[in-house]
Amino acid sequence: MSEDRQHNAAHDPVRASWREWLLRSMLVSVWLVLAGRLVFLQMIQGPRLRHQVEKQWAAHEVLPARPGDITDRNGRLLATTVSVRSLFVVPARIEQRWQFAAQLADALGRDRDGVFQRISAHGDKQFLWMARRLTDEQAAVIRDLDLPRDCFGFRDEFLRVYPQGEIAAQVLGIRDIDGIGRGGLEEHLNEALRGRDGRRSVARDARGHVVEVSERITRPPQHGQTVRLTLDAVIQLHAQRALQKVMQDWKPKSACAIVLEPHTGGVLAMANCPTFDPNQLDNVPDEAWKNHAIASIYEPGSTFKPFIVATALEQGLIQPDEMFDCEHGEYRMGRRVLHDHHGYGELSVTDILVKSSNIGMAKIGERLTNPGIHATAVKFGFGRKTGIELPGELKGMLRPLRKWNSYSTGSVPMGQEIAVTPLQLISAMAGLANGGRQCTPHLVENQRSGIAGPATVIVSQTVDANVADWIVQGPMTEVVRRGTGRNAKSKDYTVFGKTGTAQKPDPQTGAYSNKLHVSSFICGAPAENPQALVLVVVDEPSVGPNHYGGTIAAPAAAQILKKTLEQLREREVELATQPRQYR
Repeated sequence: MSEDRQHNAAHDPVRASWREWLLRSMLVSVWLVLAGRLVFLQMIQGPRLRHQVEKQWAAHEVLPARPGDITDRNGRLLATTVSVRSLFVVPARIEQRWQFAAQLADALGRDRDGVFQRISAHGDKQFLWMARRLTDEQAAVIRDLDLPRDCFGFRDEFLRVYPQGEIAAQVLGIRDIDGIGRGGLEEHLNEALRGRDGRRSVARDARGHVVEVSERITRPPQHGQTVRLTLDAVIQLHAQRALQKVMQDWKPKSACAIVLEPHTGGVLAMANCPTFDPNQLDNVPDEAWKNHAIASIYEPGSTFKPFIVATALEQGLIQPDEMFDCEHGEYRMGRRVLHDHHGYGELSVTDILVKSSNIGMAKIGERLTNPGIHATAVKFGFGRKTGIELPGELKGMLRPLRKWNSYSTGSVPMGQEIAVTPLQLISAMAGLANGGRQCTPHLVENQRSGIAGPATVIVSQTVDANVADWIVQGPMTEVVRRGTGRNAKSKDYTVFGKTGTAQKPDPQTGAYSNKLHVSSFICGAPAENPQALVLVVVDEPSVGPNHYGGTIAAPAAAQILKKTLEQLREREVELATQPRQYR
Protein backbone atom coordinates (compact mmCIF):
# COMPACT_ATOMS: atom_id res chain seq x y z
CA MET A 1 0.00 0.00 0.00
CA SER A 2 2.84 2.28 0.87
CA GLU A 3 4.51 1.42 -2.41
CA ASP A 4 1.38 2.50 -4.38
CA ARG A 5 1.26 5.83 -2.60
CA GLN A 6 4.91 6.40 -3.36
CA HIS A 7 4.30 5.55 -7.01
CA ASN A 8 1.32 8.00 -7.33
CA ALA A 9 3.21 10.71 -5.60
CA ALA A 10 5.96 10.32 -8.11
CA HIS A 11 3.52 10.99 -10.95
CA ASP A 12 1.72 14.04 -9.39
CA PRO A 13 4.17 16.67 -10.73
CA VAL A 14 3.71 15.33 -14.22
CA ARG A 15 -0.06 15.47 -13.96
CA ALA A 16 -0.01 18.95 -12.49
CA SER A 17 2.22 20.14 -15.28
CA TRP A 18 -0.13 18.67 -17.86
CA ARG A 19 -3.21 20.30 -16.32
CA GLU A 20 -1.47 23.63 -16.14
CA TRP A 21 -0.44 23.40 -19.79
CA LEU A 22 -3.98 22.47 -20.84
CA LEU A 23 -5.50 25.36 -18.87
CA ARG A 24 -3.04 27.82 -20.32
CA SER A 25 -3.72 26.54 -23.82
CA MET A 26 -7.43 26.99 -23.33
CA LEU A 27 -6.97 30.52 -22.00
CA VAL A 28 -4.73 31.39 -24.93
CA SER A 29 -7.27 29.94 -27.36
CA VAL A 30 -10.10 31.94 -25.79
CA TRP A 31 -7.93 35.05 -25.85
CA LEU A 32 -7.08 34.46 -29.51
CA VAL A 33 -10.75 33.98 -30.40
CA LEU A 34 -11.74 37.16 -28.55
CA ALA A 35 -8.88 39.08 -30.08
CA GLY A 36 -9.76 37.81 -33.52
CA ARG A 37 -13.39 38.75 -33.00
CA LEU A 38 -12.36 42.19 -31.80
CA VAL A 39 -10.12 42.68 -34.80
CA PHE A 40 -12.95 41.50 -37.05
CA LEU A 41 -15.42 43.89 -35.49
CA GLN A 42 -13.01 46.81 -35.45
CA MET A 43 -11.32 46.46 -38.80
CA ILE A 44 -13.86 44.70 -41.00
CA GLN A 45 -17.31 45.24 -39.51
CA GLY A 46 -16.41 48.53 -37.82
CA PRO A 47 -17.53 51.00 -40.48
CA ARG A 48 -20.84 49.21 -41.01
CA LEU A 49 -21.58 48.96 -37.29
CA ARG A 50 -20.64 52.58 -36.69
CA HIS A 51 -23.05 53.57 -39.46
CA GLN A 52 -25.80 51.49 -37.85
CA VAL A 53 -25.18 53.08 -34.45
CA GLU A 54 -25.16 56.54 -35.93
CA LYS A 55 -28.32 55.74 -37.82
CA GLN A 56 -29.91 54.40 -34.63
CA TRP A 57 -28.92 57.24 -32.29
CA ALA A 58 -28.53 60.18 -34.67
CA ALA A 59 -31.45 61.43 -36.70
CA HIS A 60 -32.71 64.45 -38.55
CA GLU A 61 -35.48 66.63 -37.18
CA VAL A 62 -37.69 68.42 -39.68
CA LEU A 63 -37.82 72.20 -39.39
CA PRO A 64 -41.15 72.98 -41.05
CA ALA A 65 -41.36 75.89 -43.46
CA ARG A 66 -44.07 78.42 -42.73
CA PRO A 67 -46.47 78.86 -45.68
CA GLY A 68 -46.52 82.38 -47.08
CA ASP A 69 -49.35 84.82 -46.50
CA ILE A 70 -51.83 85.98 -49.13
CA THR A 71 -52.92 89.61 -48.95
CA ASP A 72 -55.16 91.89 -50.96
CA ARG A 73 -53.76 94.85 -52.91
CA ASN A 74 -53.76 96.98 -49.75
CA GLY A 75 -52.00 94.44 -47.55
CA ARG A 76 -55.08 93.07 -45.78
CA LEU A 77 -54.56 89.44 -44.79
CA LEU A 78 -56.66 86.98 -46.77
CA ALA A 79 -54.74 83.84 -45.76
CA THR A 80 -52.14 83.39 -43.04
CA THR A 81 -50.62 80.68 -40.85
CA VAL A 82 -50.50 80.01 -37.09
CA SER A 83 -48.43 77.47 -35.13
CA VAL A 84 -50.22 74.48 -33.56
CA ARG A 85 -49.28 71.23 -31.82
CA SER A 86 -50.16 67.79 -33.17
CA LEU A 87 -50.22 64.59 -31.12
CA PHE A 88 -48.62 61.31 -32.17
CA VAL A 89 -48.35 57.95 -30.41
CA VAL A 90 -45.91 55.03 -30.64
CA PRO A 91 -48.15 51.93 -30.76
CA ALA A 92 -45.22 49.48 -30.64
CA ARG A 93 -44.29 50.71 -27.12
CA ILE A 94 -47.77 50.77 -25.62
CA GLU A 95 -48.20 47.79 -23.28
CA GLN A 96 -51.54 48.59 -21.60
CA ARG A 97 -53.36 49.60 -24.76
CA TRP A 98 -56.88 49.76 -23.39
CA GLN A 99 -55.94 51.92 -20.40
CA PHE A 100 -53.80 54.13 -22.65
CA ALA A 101 -56.56 54.50 -25.25
CA ALA A 102 -59.25 55.20 -22.64
CA GLN A 103 -57.34 58.09 -21.04
CA LEU A 104 -56.39 59.56 -24.38
CA ALA A 105 -59.93 59.28 -25.78
CA ASP A 106 -61.42 61.02 -22.74
CA ALA A 107 -58.94 63.89 -23.05
CA LEU A 108 -59.67 64.29 -26.76
CA GLY A 109 -63.42 63.86 -26.42
CA ARG A 110 -63.42 60.77 -28.61
CA ASP A 111 -64.87 57.29 -28.47
CA ARG A 112 -62.70 54.94 -26.40
CA ASP A 113 -63.28 51.94 -28.66
CA GLY A 114 -62.38 53.97 -31.73
CA VAL A 115 -59.05 55.12 -30.27
CA PHE A 116 -58.26 51.61 -29.00
CA GLN A 117 -58.98 50.04 -32.39
CA ARG A 118 -56.86 52.63 -34.19
CA ILE A 119 -53.87 51.98 -31.93
CA SER A 120 -54.31 48.20 -32.14
CA ALA A 121 -54.57 48.25 -35.93
CA HIS A 122 -51.11 49.85 -36.09
CA GLY A 123 -49.61 47.95 -33.18
CA ASP A 124 -46.17 47.48 -34.72
CA LYS A 125 -45.66 51.10 -35.79
CA GLN A 126 -43.21 53.55 -34.26
CA PHE A 127 -45.28 56.59 -35.28
CA LEU A 128 -49.02 57.22 -35.66
CA TRP A 129 -50.82 60.55 -35.84
CA MET A 130 -53.57 60.62 -33.23
CA ALA A 131 -54.81 64.24 -33.25
CA ARG A 132 -53.73 67.09 -35.48
CA ARG A 133 -53.81 70.81 -34.77
CA LEU A 134 -54.59 70.82 -31.07
CA THR A 135 -55.15 73.94 -29.02
CA ASP A 136 -52.63 74.79 -26.29
CA GLU A 137 -55.24 73.83 -23.70
CA GLN A 138 -55.78 70.40 -25.26
CA ALA A 139 -52.04 69.75 -25.44
CA ALA A 140 -51.64 70.73 -21.76
CA VAL A 141 -54.39 68.32 -20.67
CA ILE A 142 -52.75 65.44 -22.54
CA ARG A 143 -49.32 66.21 -21.04
CA ASP A 144 -50.81 65.93 -17.55
CA LEU A 145 -52.21 62.45 -18.18
CA ASP A 146 -50.66 59.46 -16.38
CA LEU A 147 -49.32 57.94 -19.59
CA PRO A 148 -45.87 56.49 -20.40
CA ARG A 149 -43.81 59.37 -21.72
CA ASP A 150 -42.12 57.25 -24.36
CA CYS A 151 -45.47 56.30 -25.92
CA PHE A 152 -46.61 59.70 -27.17
CA GLY A 153 -45.32 63.11 -28.15
CA PHE A 154 -46.10 66.36 -29.94
CA ARG A 155 -44.86 67.94 -33.13
CA ASP A 156 -45.10 71.55 -34.22
CA GLU A 157 -47.24 72.10 -37.30
CA PHE A 158 -48.90 75.00 -39.06
CA LEU A 159 -52.60 75.74 -39.40
CA ARG A 160 -53.88 77.80 -42.32
CA VAL A 161 -56.46 80.40 -41.33
CA TYR A 162 -58.50 82.81 -43.44
CA PRO A 163 -59.14 86.03 -41.48
CA GLN A 164 -61.83 87.30 -43.87
CA GLY A 165 -63.94 84.13 -43.64
CA GLU A 166 -66.09 83.57 -46.73
CA ILE A 167 -64.50 86.43 -48.67
CA ALA A 168 -63.02 85.09 -51.94
CA ALA A 169 -63.12 81.50 -50.68
CA GLN A 170 -63.23 79.92 -54.15
CA VAL A 171 -60.45 82.21 -55.38
CA LEU A 172 -58.15 81.44 -52.46
CA GLY A 173 -58.80 77.71 -52.13
CA ILE A 174 -57.59 75.86 -49.04
CA ARG A 175 -54.54 74.03 -47.68
CA ASP A 176 -55.23 70.49 -46.51
CA ILE A 177 -54.11 68.96 -43.23
CA ASP A 178 -50.70 68.14 -44.73
CA GLY A 179 -50.20 71.70 -45.98
CA ILE A 180 -50.90 71.00 -49.67
CA GLY A 181 -52.86 73.62 -51.62
CA ARG A 182 -56.23 72.44 -52.88
CA GLY A 183 -58.14 74.63 -55.30
CA GLY A 184 -57.76 78.30 -56.13
CA LEU A 185 -54.54 80.23 -55.64
CA GLU A 186 -53.44 77.90 -52.85
CA GLU A 187 -53.18 75.12 -55.42
CA HIS A 188 -51.91 77.14 -58.38
CA LEU A 189 -49.17 78.82 -56.32
CA ASN A 190 -48.56 75.85 -54.02
CA GLU A 191 -44.81 75.57 -54.56
CA ALA A 192 -44.16 79.25 -53.93
CA LEU A 193 -46.53 79.52 -50.98
CA ARG A 194 -45.55 76.25 -49.30
CA GLY A 195 -41.82 76.85 -49.08
CA ARG A 196 -39.32 74.09 -48.33
CA ASP A 197 -38.83 72.34 -44.99
CA GLY A 198 -35.41 72.47 -43.34
CA ARG A 199 -33.72 69.97 -41.03
CA ARG A 200 -31.16 69.68 -38.26
CA SER A 201 -29.30 66.80 -36.57
CA VAL A 202 -30.51 65.38 -33.25
CA ALA A 203 -29.40 62.51 -30.97
CA ARG A 204 -31.92 60.14 -29.40
CA ASP A 205 -31.73 57.86 -26.34
CA ALA A 206 -32.70 54.18 -26.22
CA ARG A 207 -36.37 55.10 -26.08
CA GLY A 208 -36.15 57.39 -29.09
CA HIS A 209 -36.36 60.64 -27.15
CA VAL A 210 -34.30 63.58 -28.32
CA VAL A 211 -31.43 64.05 -25.87
CA GLU A 212 -29.26 66.44 -27.83
CA VAL A 213 -30.06 68.99 -30.51
CA SER A 214 -27.28 70.13 -32.77
CA GLU A 215 -26.86 73.86 -33.12
CA ARG A 216 -25.84 73.26 -36.70
CA ILE A 217 -28.83 73.30 -39.01
CA THR A 218 -28.25 70.90 -41.87
CA ARG A 219 -30.66 72.79 -44.10
CA PRO A 220 -32.51 75.93 -42.99
CA PRO A 221 -36.21 76.11 -43.84
CA GLN A 222 -37.20 78.28 -46.76
CA HIS A 223 -40.44 79.88 -45.72
CA GLY A 224 -43.17 80.41 -48.29
CA GLN A 225 -43.41 83.64 -50.22
CA THR A 226 -46.02 86.26 -49.43
CA VAL A 227 -48.35 86.92 -52.35
CA ARG A 228 -50.08 90.25 -52.89
CA LEU A 229 -53.19 90.09 -55.03
CA THR A 230 -55.03 92.59 -57.19
CA LEU A 231 -58.16 91.82 -55.17
CA ASP A 232 -59.53 94.53 -52.91
CA ALA A 233 -61.09 92.98 -49.79
CA VAL A 234 -63.55 95.86 -49.40
CA ILE A 235 -64.79 95.59 -52.99
CA GLN A 236 -64.90 91.80 -52.63
CA LEU A 237 -67.08 92.18 -49.54
CA HIS A 238 -69.54 94.47 -51.33
CA ALA A 239 -69.72 92.05 -54.26
CA GLN A 240 -70.42 89.16 -51.88
CA ARG A 241 -73.17 91.08 -50.11
CA ALA A 242 -74.81 92.07 -53.40
CA LEU A 243 -74.87 88.43 -54.50
CA GLN A 244 -76.37 87.34 -51.20
CA LYS A 245 -79.25 89.75 -51.81
CA VAL A 246 -79.68 88.34 -55.32
CA MET A 247 -79.90 84.85 -53.84
CA GLN A 248 -82.51 85.98 -51.33
CA ASP A 249 -84.61 87.94 -53.83
CA TRP A 250 -84.56 85.65 -56.88
CA LYS A 251 -83.74 82.18 -55.49
CA PRO A 252 -81.35 81.15 -58.31
CA LYS A 253 -79.12 78.07 -58.41
CA SER A 254 -76.03 80.26 -58.23
CA ALA A 255 -74.68 83.72 -58.94
CA CYS A 256 -71.26 85.23 -59.52
CA ALA A 257 -69.77 88.69 -59.85
CA ILE A 258 -66.46 89.96 -61.23
CA VAL A 259 -64.95 93.43 -60.91
CA LEU A 260 -62.11 94.27 -63.31
CA GLU A 261 -59.79 97.21 -63.99
CA PRO A 262 -60.00 97.55 -67.79
CA HIS A 263 -56.66 99.36 -68.19
CA THR A 264 -54.64 96.72 -66.29
CA GLY A 265 -56.68 93.53 -66.37
CA GLY A 266 -56.41 93.34 -62.58
CA VAL A 267 -59.30 91.51 -60.92
CA LEU A 268 -60.61 93.62 -58.03
CA ALA A 269 -63.26 91.11 -56.97
CA MET A 270 -64.42 87.63 -57.91
CA ALA A 271 -67.39 86.50 -55.82
CA ASN A 272 -69.64 83.45 -55.85
CA CYS A 273 -72.86 82.28 -54.21
CA PRO A 274 -73.33 79.82 -52.68
CA THR A 275 -70.02 80.06 -50.86
CA PHE A 276 -68.30 78.64 -47.76
CA ASP A 277 -66.02 79.57 -44.89
CA PRO A 278 -62.60 77.92 -45.45
CA ASN A 279 -62.08 77.92 -41.68
CA GLN A 280 -65.11 75.63 -41.26
CA LEU A 281 -65.07 72.82 -43.80
CA ASP A 282 -67.65 70.49 -42.28
CA ASN A 283 -70.66 69.82 -44.52
CA VAL A 284 -69.72 72.19 -47.35
CA PRO A 285 -72.13 71.52 -50.26
CA ASP A 286 -70.50 70.56 -53.55
CA GLU A 287 -71.92 73.59 -55.37
CA ALA A 288 -70.22 75.97 -52.91
CA TRP A 289 -66.72 74.88 -53.97
CA LYS A 290 -67.24 75.95 -57.58
CA ASN A 291 -65.78 79.19 -58.89
CA HIS A 292 -68.44 80.01 -61.46
CA ALA A 293 -66.39 82.92 -62.81
CA ILE A 294 -64.01 80.47 -64.51
CA ALA A 295 -65.60 77.02 -64.22
CA SER A 296 -69.13 77.60 -65.52
CA ILE A 297 -70.07 78.33 -69.12
CA TYR A 298 -73.27 79.82 -70.46
CA GLU A 299 -74.63 81.39 -73.63
CA PRO A 300 -73.92 85.12 -73.23
CA GLY A 301 -77.08 86.27 -74.97
CA SER A 302 -77.28 89.99 -75.70
CA THR A 303 -74.06 90.83 -73.82
CA PHE A 304 -72.27 89.40 -76.88
CA LYS A 305 -73.87 91.87 -79.30
CA PRO A 306 -71.46 94.83 -78.83
CA PHE A 307 -68.53 92.78 -80.16
CA ILE A 308 -70.34 91.99 -83.43
CA VAL A 309 -71.39 95.63 -83.90
CA ALA A 310 -67.83 96.85 -83.20
CA THR A 311 -66.29 94.55 -85.82
CA ALA A 312 -68.92 95.38 -88.45
CA LEU A 313 -68.31 99.10 -87.87
CA GLU A 314 -64.54 98.74 -88.06
CA GLN A 315 -64.79 96.86 -91.35
CA GLY A 316 -67.15 99.46 -92.80
CA LEU A 317 -69.95 96.93 -93.24
CA ILE A 318 -72.35 99.18 -91.34
CA GLN A 319 -72.40 102.89 -90.48
CA PRO A 320 -73.13 104.43 -87.06
CA ASP A 321 -76.15 106.37 -88.37
CA GLU A 322 -77.48 103.57 -90.59
CA MET A 323 -81.08 102.41 -90.14
CA PHE A 324 -82.18 98.75 -90.23
CA ASP A 325 -85.68 97.46 -90.85
CA CYS A 326 -86.46 95.19 -87.90
CA GLU A 327 -89.55 93.78 -89.59
CA HIS A 328 -91.94 94.59 -86.72
CA GLY A 329 -90.70 91.68 -84.65
CA GLU A 330 -90.68 88.81 -87.16
CA TYR A 331 -87.94 87.98 -89.68
CA ARG A 332 -87.50 84.86 -91.78
CA MET A 333 -83.95 83.58 -92.38
CA GLY A 334 -84.29 80.60 -94.69
CA ARG A 335 -86.56 78.14 -92.90
CA ARG A 336 -86.11 79.90 -89.56
CA VAL A 337 -88.22 82.74 -88.18
CA LEU A 338 -86.57 85.15 -85.70
CA HIS A 339 -88.55 87.22 -83.21
CA ASP A 340 -87.99 90.28 -81.03
CA HIS A 341 -89.69 90.73 -77.67
CA HIS A 342 -91.34 93.83 -79.13
CA GLY A 343 -92.21 94.64 -82.73
CA TYR A 344 -89.82 97.33 -84.03
CA GLY A 345 -89.78 99.04 -87.39
CA GLU A 346 -86.61 100.86 -88.40
CA LEU A 347 -83.86 101.06 -85.78
CA SER A 348 -80.46 102.74 -85.84
CA VAL A 349 -77.34 100.78 -84.94
CA THR A 350 -77.45 102.44 -81.54
CA ASP A 351 -81.07 101.46 -80.96
CA ILE A 352 -80.45 97.89 -82.06
CA LEU A 353 -78.20 97.62 -78.99
CA VAL A 354 -80.37 99.84 -76.77
CA LYS A 355 -83.51 97.80 -77.45
CA SER A 356 -81.53 94.56 -77.85
CA SER A 357 -83.12 93.66 -81.19
CA ASN A 358 -82.32 90.11 -82.29
CA ILE A 359 -83.55 90.82 -85.80
CA GLY A 360 -81.30 93.87 -86.12
CA MET A 361 -78.32 91.79 -84.98
CA ALA A 362 -79.17 89.00 -87.44
CA LYS A 363 -79.12 91.50 -90.30
CA ILE A 364 -75.72 92.80 -89.17
CA GLY A 365 -74.59 89.16 -88.99
CA GLU A 366 -75.65 88.64 -92.60
CA ARG A 367 -73.28 91.41 -93.66
CA LEU A 368 -70.43 90.14 -91.53
CA THR A 369 -71.03 86.51 -92.67
CA ASN A 370 -70.06 83.41 -90.72
CA PRO A 371 -66.28 83.73 -91.25
CA GLY A 372 -66.37 87.32 -89.97
CA ILE A 373 -68.53 86.41 -86.98
CA HIS A 374 -66.25 83.51 -86.07
CA ALA A 375 -63.15 85.68 -86.46
CA THR A 376 -64.72 88.28 -84.15
CA ALA A 377 -65.26 85.70 -81.42
CA VAL A 378 -61.68 84.47 -81.74
CA LYS A 379 -60.29 88.01 -81.78
CA PHE A 380 -61.98 88.89 -78.48
CA GLY A 381 -60.63 85.76 -76.78
CA PHE A 382 -63.62 83.43 -76.81
CA GLY A 383 -62.98 79.71 -77.16
CA ARG A 384 -59.68 79.79 -75.24
CA LYS A 385 -58.62 80.16 -71.62
CA THR A 386 -57.70 83.61 -70.35
CA GLY A 387 -54.68 82.18 -68.50
CA ILE A 388 -55.62 83.59 -65.10
CA GLU A 389 -53.69 82.11 -62.15
CA LEU A 390 -56.39 79.64 -61.14
CA PRO A 391 -56.79 75.89 -61.73
CA GLY A 392 -59.93 74.57 -63.35
CA GLU A 393 -60.50 77.36 -65.87
CA LEU A 394 -62.67 76.33 -68.82
CA LYS A 395 -62.13 77.56 -72.36
CA GLY A 396 -65.81 77.92 -73.18
CA MET A 397 -67.33 76.58 -76.37
CA LEU A 398 -66.70 78.01 -79.83
CA ARG A 399 -67.33 75.45 -82.53
CA PRO A 400 -65.01 75.28 -85.55
CA LEU A 401 -66.22 77.38 -88.46
CA ARG A 402 -66.73 74.27 -90.60
CA LYS A 403 -69.52 73.19 -88.24
CA TRP A 404 -71.46 76.45 -88.61
CA ASN A 405 -74.50 76.74 -90.87
CA SER A 406 -77.06 79.31 -91.99
CA TYR A 407 -78.67 79.25 -88.55
CA SER A 408 -75.36 80.39 -87.05
CA THR A 409 -75.48 83.65 -89.03
CA GLY A 410 -78.50 84.74 -87.01
CA SER A 411 -77.84 82.88 -83.76
CA VAL A 412 -74.26 83.78 -82.86
CA PRO A 413 -74.68 87.60 -83.20
CA MET A 414 -77.44 87.41 -80.57
CA GLY A 415 -75.24 85.33 -78.24
CA GLN A 416 -76.43 81.81 -79.01
CA GLU A 417 -74.45 78.77 -80.26
CA ILE A 418 -71.49 80.02 -78.23
CA ALA A 419 -70.70 79.42 -74.56
CA VAL A 420 -68.41 81.60 -72.46
CA THR A 421 -67.15 81.89 -68.92
CA PRO A 422 -67.98 85.10 -67.03
CA LEU A 423 -64.26 85.93 -66.95
CA GLN A 424 -63.98 85.62 -70.73
CA LEU A 425 -66.89 87.99 -71.22
CA ILE A 426 -65.69 90.72 -68.87
CA SER A 427 -62.15 90.43 -70.24
CA ALA A 428 -63.45 90.93 -73.79
CA MET A 429 -65.60 93.87 -72.70
CA ALA A 430 -62.58 95.39 -70.95
CA GLY A 431 -60.96 95.52 -74.38
CA LEU A 432 -63.75 97.80 -75.62
CA ALA A 433 -63.62 99.88 -72.43
CA ASN A 434 -59.86 100.30 -72.82
CA GLY A 435 -59.89 101.76 -76.32
CA GLY A 436 -59.79 98.34 -78.01
CA ARG A 437 -56.71 97.19 -76.04
CA GLN A 438 -57.43 93.91 -74.26
CA CYS A 439 -55.25 93.05 -71.25
CA THR A 440 -54.64 89.69 -69.65
CA PRO A 441 -56.89 89.28 -66.60
CA HIS A 442 -54.83 88.46 -63.53
CA LEU A 443 -55.00 88.12 -59.75
CA VAL A 444 -51.35 88.39 -58.70
CA GLU A 445 -49.98 91.89 -58.39
CA ASN A 446 -46.51 91.41 -59.85
CA GLN A 447 -45.02 94.73 -58.94
CA ARG A 448 -45.23 94.08 -55.19
CA SER A 449 -45.27 90.29 -55.07
CA GLY A 450 -42.38 87.89 -55.42
CA ILE A 451 -44.52 85.51 -57.47
CA ALA A 452 -44.12 85.46 -61.20
CA GLY A 453 -47.52 85.94 -62.81
CA PRO A 454 -48.78 87.60 -65.96
CA ALA A 455 -47.83 91.23 -66.12
CA THR A 456 -50.16 93.80 -67.66
CA VAL A 457 -49.90 92.41 -71.16
CA ILE A 458 -51.76 93.76 -74.15
CA VAL A 459 -53.23 90.66 -75.75
CA SER A 460 -54.37 92.41 -78.87
CA GLN A 461 -55.83 95.56 -80.34
CA THR A 462 -59.27 94.02 -80.78
CA VAL A 463 -60.80 96.96 -82.64
CA ASP A 464 -59.87 100.51 -83.57
CA ALA A 465 -59.84 102.87 -80.57
CA ASN A 466 -62.39 105.22 -82.15
CA VAL A 467 -64.81 102.35 -82.75
CA ALA A 468 -64.36 101.04 -79.19
CA ASP A 469 -64.94 104.50 -77.71
CA TRP A 470 -68.06 104.99 -79.84
CA ILE A 471 -69.54 101.66 -78.68
CA VAL A 472 -68.92 102.47 -75.01
CA GLN A 473 -69.83 106.16 -74.99
CA GLY A 474 -72.68 105.79 -77.51
CA PRO A 475 -74.92 102.70 -77.62
CA MET A 476 -73.80 101.13 -74.31
CA THR A 477 -74.27 104.41 -72.48
CA GLU A 478 -77.73 104.76 -74.02
CA VAL A 479 -78.58 101.22 -72.85
CA VAL A 480 -78.33 102.51 -69.28
CA ARG A 481 -79.79 105.95 -69.92
CA ARG A 482 -82.96 104.85 -71.72
CA GLY A 483 -82.77 101.15 -72.57
CA THR A 484 -82.84 97.76 -70.90
CA GLY A 485 -80.18 98.76 -68.35
CA ARG A 486 -82.02 101.69 -66.76
CA ASN A 487 -81.80 100.07 -63.32
CA ALA A 488 -78.05 100.79 -63.33
CA LYS A 489 -78.34 104.54 -63.93
CA SER A 490 -76.40 106.89 -61.63
CA LYS A 491 -76.64 110.64 -61.06
CA ASP A 492 -72.98 110.82 -60.05
CA TYR A 493 -71.29 109.39 -63.16
CA THR A 494 -72.05 108.10 -66.64
CA VAL A 495 -72.63 104.35 -66.61
CA PHE A 496 -72.44 102.18 -69.73
CA GLY A 497 -73.67 98.62 -69.89
CA LYS A 498 -75.44 95.77 -71.63
CA THR A 499 -78.10 93.36 -70.44
CA GLY A 500 -78.27 89.67 -71.24
CA THR A 501 -81.11 87.17 -70.89
CA ALA A 502 -80.25 83.75 -72.29
CA GLN A 503 -82.51 80.74 -72.47
CA LYS A 504 -81.03 77.47 -71.23
CA PRO A 505 -81.64 74.11 -72.89
CA ASP A 506 -84.30 71.97 -71.29
CA PRO A 507 -82.46 68.92 -69.84
CA GLN A 508 -85.34 66.67 -70.94
CA THR A 509 -85.90 67.82 -74.52
CA GLY A 510 -82.64 69.61 -75.40
CA ALA A 511 -84.67 72.52 -76.81
CA TYR A 512 -84.47 76.05 -75.38
CA SER A 513 -86.60 76.32 -72.25
CA ASN A 514 -89.07 79.11 -71.55
CA LYS A 515 -88.50 78.66 -67.81
CA LEU A 516 -84.73 78.25 -67.43
CA HIS A 517 -82.64 81.37 -67.97
CA VAL A 518 -79.26 82.94 -67.28
CA SER A 519 -79.72 86.61 -66.42
CA SER A 520 -76.69 88.88 -66.69
CA PHE A 521 -75.60 92.49 -66.77
CA ILE A 522 -72.24 94.06 -67.48
CA CYS A 523 -71.52 97.72 -66.78
CA GLY A 524 -68.72 100.19 -66.18
CA ALA A 525 -68.01 103.82 -65.38
CA PRO A 526 -67.26 106.55 -66.04
CA ALA A 527 -67.95 106.07 -69.73
CA GLU A 528 -65.46 108.79 -70.71
CA ASN A 529 -62.59 107.03 -68.92
CA PRO A 530 -63.68 103.66 -67.50
CA GLN A 531 -62.03 102.82 -64.18
CA ALA A 532 -63.96 99.65 -63.38
CA LEU A 533 -66.12 97.01 -65.03
CA VAL A 534 -68.67 94.85 -63.21
CA LEU A 535 -70.33 91.66 -64.45
CA VAL A 536 -73.10 89.85 -62.57
CA VAL A 537 -74.35 86.48 -63.84
CA VAL A 538 -77.39 84.82 -62.23
CA ASP A 539 -78.13 81.19 -63.11
CA GLU A 540 -81.76 80.05 -63.17
CA PRO A 541 -83.61 82.66 -61.11
CA SER A 542 -86.80 80.97 -59.97
CA VAL A 543 -89.10 83.75 -58.73
CA GLY A 544 -90.35 87.08 -60.06
CA PRO A 545 -92.45 88.31 -63.01
CA ASN A 546 -89.60 87.93 -65.53
CA HIS A 547 -86.00 86.84 -65.76
CA TYR A 548 -84.54 89.77 -67.70
CA GLY A 549 -80.94 90.69 -66.95
CA GLY A 550 -81.97 94.33 -66.53
CA THR A 551 -84.36 93.34 -63.75
CA ILE A 552 -82.41 90.66 -61.90
CA ALA A 553 -78.70 91.36 -62.43
CA ALA A 554 -78.52 95.11 -63.14
CA PRO A 555 -79.39 96.40 -59.63
CA ALA A 556 -76.71 94.21 -58.04
CA ALA A 557 -74.11 95.21 -60.65
CA ALA A 558 -74.94 98.90 -60.16
CA GLN A 559 -74.53 98.59 -56.39
CA ILE A 560 -71.17 96.84 -56.77
CA LEU A 561 -70.01 99.48 -59.29
CA LYS A 562 -70.99 102.30 -56.93
CA LYS A 563 -69.07 100.79 -54.01
CA THR A 564 -66.09 100.02 -56.26
CA LEU A 565 -65.73 103.59 -57.48
CA GLU A 566 -66.04 104.88 -53.91
CA GLN A 567 -63.31 102.52 -52.76
CA LEU A 568 -61.03 103.43 -55.68
CA ARG A 569 -61.41 107.13 -54.87
CA GLU A 570 -60.60 106.53 -51.20
CA ARG A 571 -57.53 104.53 -52.18
CA GLU A 572 -56.34 107.32 -54.48
CA VAL A 573 -56.61 109.78 -51.59
CA GLU A 574 -54.73 107.45 -49.24
CA LEU A 575 -51.92 106.89 -51.73
CA ALA A 576 -51.70 110.61 -52.49
CA THR A 577 -51.42 111.56 -48.79
CA GLN A 578 -48.82 108.94 -47.89
CA PRO A 579 -45.35 110.44 -47.28
CA ARG A 580 -43.07 109.93 -50.23
CA GLN A 581 -40.22 107.52 -49.62
CA TYR A 582 -36.79 108.42 -50.92
CA ARG A 583 -33.95 106.02 -51.45
